[in-house]
Formats: sequence, C-alpha cells, structure tokens
Amino acid sequence: MNYLRLLVLSFTLTLLPNLAHALEKVRVGVLEFGTVNWELDVMKEHKLAEANGFELEVVPVASADAATVALQGGAVDTVVTDWLWVAQQRVAGQDYVLFPYSNAVGSLLASPKANIKTLADLKGKKLGVAGGATDKSWLLLRAYAQQQDKLDLAKEATIQYGAPPLLNEVMQTGELDAVLNFWNFAARLQDEGLQTVITVPQVLEGLGIQKDLPMIGWVFSEKWAKEHTAAANGFLTASYAAKKIMKDSDEEWARIRPKMKADKESVFTALRDAFRAGIPACFGEKQQAAATQTFKLLAELGGKDLVGEVKELPQGVFYSGFSLPACP
Repeated sequence: MNYLRLLVLSFTLTLLPNLAHALEKVRVGVLEFGTVNWELDVMKEHKLAEANGFELEVVPVASADAATVALQGGAVDTVVTDWLWVAQQRVAGQDYVLFPYSNAVGSLLASPKANIKTLADLKGKKLGVAGGATDKSWLLLRAYAQQQDKLDLAKEATIQYGAPPLLNEVMQTGELDAVLNFWNFAARLQDEGLQTVITVPQVLEGLGIQKDLPMIGWVFSEKWAKEHTAAANGFLTASYAAKKIMKDSDEEWARIRPKMKADKESVFTALRDAFRAGIPACFGEKQQAAATQTFKLLAELGGKDLVGEVKELPQGVFYSGFSLPACP
C-alpha cells in the first residue's frame, strides 16, 4: 500500500510541471508602483489565476506610455489605460478593445487659503493640472466651467502642467492655489487639509453624462482575445474576483497596506475607500452611450491633438466577449 502511494505521488509530481505549463500565460504590463499592483497582488495571494485557468505574469513598466508601447510591441498582453487611447488606435486601424477596470477618476482640490469654492473662483488663480493639456479630466473640467460660468480656464487661470507626484509637492509648498489630480494623489492631498471643489464624476453629471462611466479599463487586442478566449475571460473573471475581495474584506487591505505607501491611517483609509468606490458594479448600453457623448465633447475641445480627424467614438471600443450586469 505504501509503495502504491509512493508511485501515485511520484506520477503526480512528474505531471505537475506539465499541468502548470499547460496553463496559458497572461502577461500584464503595470507601473511598478501603480495602484493596479494592489489588485494583482490580491489575485496572486488567492491563486485566482490558477482557479480561472491561466498563469499570471506581471511585467513592470516605467510609465503609462511605456505600458501602451509594450502592448503594441507584443511584450505584454494587456494593460490598464483609457478608452480614448483605444478609440485613437481603432481609428488608426488597430483592433484594441477595453473592458472596464475602474470608475475612479480625479478631483479638483484647493488650498483653504485660496478661498476657492466654485469654478468661477479659479479666475486669476494658479492651477496645477496632471496629465497635460489634453488630459480628459482637464478637458471635461474646462467644458463644465464654460457651460456653468462662461469661463475658459485655460485662459483665465494660470495653468501649470506636471506629473501627479510633483504637483502634489508643489501644492503643499503653497505655490499653487488649486490642483486637478488623479484620484490616488487627490486622496493624499485631502489628508493634508486641501478642500475638494469638485470631482470628475460631478463634472460628468453636470454635463449631463452618466457619472458612473468607467474611464479606464483592461485593454488588449481583439485578435488576442479571440485566439485566447479562455485565458482572456479567465483573466477578467479573476480581476473581478479580486475586486470583490477588496470591496468586502478589510483584512485584505491590511495585508496589502505595505504596498500602498500609506503610513498614516487617514491616508490608508482614504485610498482604500476611493478604490472601493471606483469598482464598476455594472456596465451596459447607458455607459457606452455616455462614452460616445463624452468622446464627442472631448473631440470638440481637444481637437486634432487629442483625437485626430475623427469626431465620433469608433465602433467596437468595448470588449463584448465578457460582461458585467447591465446598469438599471
């Protein structure tokens, strides 16, 4: 009997490497210290890749641009970026598609000393903007200021473009009156006593657009997804399984806290709550219509520098091979 058990064990150990090799690999390009790493860490900890029939390989990249370059060059299978980039690529003849990753976007915050309560109060002020002149959140904020107050922020405020962490530093030195920054950097500024003037979801709602529109998602080649359907859909299943754990479990957040660089309890809580709030609960025709509406608005403001010659969101931007519940 012992001999039989040893024989079975020996056979199993011989077979295991082949079984592992049989799993399709999904290579994920991610910023080394980006927030996407939190979810991927949960995926690894709970062996969600293996449970969903694929092998996860995390490929560090130096920047958001480096991530899309890696995707285009075939060095990775998927990255997180926005559907505006996907639209540009599809117009250029590429077949990239997006599946929602997060609704979390940025906020406009102001120094309490600047006395900025509304967008109209930004006139004549120094405003920091993350992401550059064609950043989608900045263009949406400009559109809303124009609609609400007939105010062209690009002309009537002094604008300083910069990288998110640099703008946070400059804001804290008092060299800026307000800053439009990404959600995770905005959460840290809130902890420093800055006041939220308006969030990007509030801007969308003010413009008559669905405020739960996912701005970023997992992006991959449609051809890759068709050739590796089980791995692609297994990856998306694992992604949302990790999100569910992160939404429900405070203990899980305590485990990943060292990766968050959040020494203060208040910063940790703000980052956790903002991540949770950004998890898409549903996606359907309303959100796709909102994306079409938003793209048209961004095209009008950003012009050729943002979208080239195209004026409408191309067909096929969103991946249809996997689905979330439709929104009510």
